[in-house]
Amino acid sequence: MHSDAAFVALCATAPVPASSGKTRCHRLSRGGDRAGNNALHRIALVRMSNHHPTRDYVTRQTANGPRSSKLDILRLLKRAIAREVFKLLTREVPIPDYRDLRPARQAKNITAAANHFDLWPTTISRIERGIQRNDDLANTYRQWLTTA
Repeated sequence: MHSDAAFVALCATAPVPASSGKTRCHRLSRGGDRAGNNALHRIALVRMSNHHPTRDYVTRQTANGPRSSKLDILRLLKRAIAREVFKLLTREVPIPDYRDLRPARQAKNITAAANHFDLWPTTISRIERGIQRNDDLANTYRQWLTTA
């Protein structure tokens, strides 16, 4: 995904002009991922009933006049929610580094670390190489290596 607009189009919530003559209106795209659109639809419905700022927004939009129908408001909400989801999906999340575990174990010449934690040796190996992620086990393993 290169932008939030691409994600919105993928979730089938991008506005498509549906104008004729003097009227200017939009509808939702029929293409895209229907499951993503369904998820955004459910989120919008729940927010419309339980989320106070969203309920205020719906009240303001319905007060704008007859052009703001429930479907138009739902379309706008789905697009805004898709933008929020895109921001959450593309943000950088720091991942702890496990590269210090294997050298620490090898420096102490420990070969039976998996037996101590009652795990398969492949599980410890995968965590040491950074293939498998388990932050709690890695922290416990790191503490055990420093005390051993």
